[in-house]
Amino acid sequence: MTYLEQYLEEARAGRVVIGRELRIALEKYVSEMCDPRFVYDTKEADFRMAFMERFCKLTKSPFYGKPMKLMLWQKAFIECLYSFKWRDSGKDRFRKALLLLSRKGGKSELTIALAFTELMVGAKGSDIVCSSNDDTQANILYLGIDTMRKLFDPENKRTKKNISNIWNRRTDSKIFKLTQKTQNKEGRNIDFGIVDELHEMKTNEIYKSIEQSQSIKSNPKLVCITTEGFVNGGLLDELTKQARATINDEIDNPSFLVWMYTQDSEQEVWQNPDSWYKSNPTLGVIKQKDYLEDQLKIAKISKADRTFILCKDFNIKQNTSDSWLLMDDYIYPMPEYNPESFAGCVCLGGVDLSETTDLTVAHLLVTLPNDSRKFILSHYWIPQTKLEVNADSSSGAKYREWAEKGYLTVCEGNDIDVRLVADWFADLCRTYRIKIFKVGYDNRFARPFVERLEDYGIDSEMVYQNAQTMSNPMKILEADFKSRNVQYSNNPITQWCLGNTCAIVDNLGRCMAMKINNQASRRIDGAVALIIAYATLYHNRGEYCNYSEVNKIVDT
Repeated sequence: MTYLEQYLEEARAGRVVIGRELRIALEKYVSEMCDPRFVYDTKEADFRMAFMERFCKLTKSPFYGKPMKLMLWQKAFIECLYSFKWRDSGKDRFRKALLLLSRKGGKSELTIALAFTELMVGAKGSDIVCSSNDDTQANILYLGIDTMRKLFDPENKRTKKNISNIWNRRTDSKIFKLTQKTQNKEGRNIDFGIVDELHEMKTNEIYKSIEQSQSIKSNPKLVCITTEGFVNGGLLDELTKQARATINDEIDNPSFLVWMYTQDSEQEVWQNPDSWYKSNPTLGVIKQKDYLEDQLKIAKISKADRTFILCKDFNIKQNTSDSWLLMDDYIYPMPEYNPESFAGCVCLGGVDLSETTDLTVAHLLVTLPNDSRKFILSHYWIPQTKLEVNADSSSGAKYREWAEKGYLTVCEGNDIDVRLVADWFADLCRTYRIKIFKVGYDNRFARPFVERLEDYGIDSEMVYQNAQTMSNPMKILEADFKSRNVQYSNNPITQWCLGNTCAIVDNLGRCMAMKINNQASRRIDGAVALIIAYATLYHNRGEYCNYSEVNKIVDT
């Protein structure tokens, strides 16, 4: 029995847990072993796997220097990739492959071993490329291959490395890197290509340059190994669409090997830990189950963490158009506060400034001694022209009503004089003896605002609107909302902005606030300013807490 048949048999018997998509693919490939178009000859695959298990040593702790022992799923994948031949020509059937595997599942080691094995036992004079979207990731692969080479050939008798290539001295085959930064991507003749972290690629430039360079080769291979990602409409979305159409026989694409470890639903992730093997075939061998248990506990608390974990640990593509917060997270009973409530308090501020189309907003944030709640006082500004054209009403804006109720100030003309926002803070200080420790602001349009604050003797702090700066404050704010610790008097404009906000997550798990579906009419300025206020609080927490010890809310 071949490894491919054995793997499917184990899945049918329930001894191996795989997802529906992989099951469909395996059934397809096993049935095609009898297809008269193909011959299934495992000789080349067996030779490569024997080389891997005898000569390839692992390159990363805690397995460094240990012999590679291929799991059944890895053997089935490698066997399938190399064993299908066209009966009429004898050439390999599969020219490209997609292996979708969750993070920390052994992708890099398998990638490194495949490339190194081709260097040592592949066709003479082969050009082998390890590629990724950025130089850092490609370098991880390249250095990993070099580590495996040195473990195999410590005295450089059979191999060598220079600045740009790793060579097989006997066959003149070589390995090199190709990334987005590489000049002259065209004009190469690549026999074997590995593309790692495909999910980060917004375009198919690297992928296509490798694929087209293989056009004169008899048996080229282009192996794409990746997790799911957050780039919408990128190369991975294009390939997974092709992959699903291929295994479901919606298109005829016999040269494309599809091998995707995916969950059947998000629900099973939360309800059935045994289902985790569907996206994590190395669970218990490389990746540990208690790690996933801990990750899912974190995912229940934070939308950004949940998005990242479901995507990266379970290969579930996340819809970034979903709201950051559920309505119950931010609409709950709370008292209404006015400026008199904060008389004599030491406060922080956060603003999101604009000149024309967006809302401008200012939040005042107050904390109390031995109290986890944050008290928020807010005000908004828009230009008169937005009121006249009933702007953003399609997304639920009620600017005229909000202006009549005092939540919003309408500024004459087409733009907003941001100095009015500084005047608002100064009026609070003057009228209610409020002391402002610091106001956080984003750099856009801020110079007149900052200068006016300086005139009033109010300190300010720039808060960059990027994932590195905004991610942790956004997660802390989310946790405070879920704990009902944000007391913002149910300001209707703030509620509207929160409902318009989604969280986009990058590949490091950092989040940023964005408009749902990127719709211009969905204003999120109130949410952004609140995150900026939180960023200002946590940048200055130690010093601010010393001043806020005297704070108390005044009943009015």
